[in-house]
Amino acid sequence: MKYTHKPKMVLVPYPAQGHVTPMLKLALALQAHGFESVIVTPEFIHNRIASHIGSMDGISFLSVPDGMDANEPRDFFTISFSMENVMPVHLQSILSSLCEDGGGVACVVVDLLASWAIPVANHCKIPVAGFWPAMLATYNLIQAIPDMIKLGLISEFGIPQHLGTTCLLPGQSMLKIEDLPWLIGSTSQRKSRFRFWLRTLNRSSVLPWLLVNSFEEGNDETFHNQQNPNYPQVFQVAPLIGKSCKNPSFWEEDRSCMNWLDDQKQNTVIYVSFGSWVGPIDQEKVTELALGLEGTNRPFIWVLGPKWRKGLPIGYLERVSKYGKIVSWAPQKEILQHKAVGCYITHCGWNSTMEAIECGKKLLCYPIAGDQFVNCTYIVKVWKIGVKMDSIRKNDVEKGVLEVMEDGGDMQQRVMDMKERIMKKGVLRARTSLGAFIDDLNKSSTEYISL
Repeated sequence: MKYTHKPKMVLVPYPAQGHVTPMLKLALALQAHGFESVIVTPEFIHNRIASHIGSMDGISFLSVPDGMDANEPRDFFTISFSMENVMPVHLQSILSSLCEDGGGVACVVVDLLASWAIPVANHCKIPVAGFWPAMLATYNLIQAIPDMIKLGLISEFGIPQHLGTTCLLPGQSMLKIEDLPWLIGSTSQRKSRFRFWLRTLNRSSVLPWLLVNSFEEGNDETFHNQQNPNYPQVFQVAPLIGKSCKNPSFWEEDRSCMNWLDDQKQNTVIYVSFGSWVGPIDQEKVTELALGLEGTNRPFIWVLGPKWRKGLPIGYLERVSKYGKIVSWAPQKEILQHKAVGCYITHCGWNSTMEAIECGKKLLCYPIAGDQFVNCTYIVKVWKIGVKMDSIRKNDVEKGVLEVMEDGGDMQQRVMDMKERIMKKGVLRARTSLGAFIDDLNKSSTEYISL
């Protein structure tokens, strides 16, 4: 069957900035292989990025009703309810409509944290590929849940049975039970998050392919590259480098910080950001971090939303005005590329980690939730391109900044070596891996013309 238009790739990200960003990069990479990319997001996300959509040539953005009240807090649990109970019927309608036009749908690429879309695509008889937006090591950790239960490391509800022990799993010997991504909040919240991961694992086990937003991670790679016949074939497709475009940020960026950076000396500025999804840190810790930054006597840019500024000490903004810059949101990649930045205090979100490496920046780590603990372990123990703060007290911040900024050059050299390896061999490997996935997709399908 030949189509009159390009076949479509429908991409369904989890509704958070850190998931939409890599999915957009994947959409651009798929365009280079002759596909038309369609990104589907809930209405509340679509509305946030609407002002940027016109600049995304060749990418279509469609929205599905999310059923959430505008005044309702959109946390992990309300979003999960919407994904399971409201969005599926609307996605099914979109897929049916797209299948009727001249291009057809070649594949639906589903962020595994949005696994609700997998049965919808299966119902529509469209091939489905999974997308893992984080390190392959964290996927392996989720994949090992049945083994962890058998070994007695966690209960059938995901509750750790031996706190402080290592996971005792192949390729994960550095990680501790406390690193598991569902161990956030109260016991009931942890159990609910664990059920979410079990559901994700069960749905993803039927997928033929999994695209992973990760490069060769440098620890037990033989284990990482093993293909478990009970799970999807893995294709590591990062870093995704292709046609550039402005990332559709959920918040308005304060670009005044770029002019401010131009006035600073090389490798002197501390950049501080705890990402967009997890509430950064409580007000008491905001106070300690503020005092720690002030105590370093170094210039800094701190991304801190208005509601978190209640934790700033009285008179703080005035005291640091000559060498400190606090903004609500910032063009992070541009900041990390700037020669004035010498250290990045981070929550270790995966997008932030990759951007720091691509820009050759050392890291001072304070993981908060989810996969950030695993990422931190790799940053500090495997790649040795950063330092972990066990607390965020004033003295620990001062000590951590000093250790990273005055490392003698060894840490900086390791970052630069890693950057060069990833941006050369890694980019080539990623393109080859994505091409191999498309070849396999073409071979498995008779519903659209081979590209």
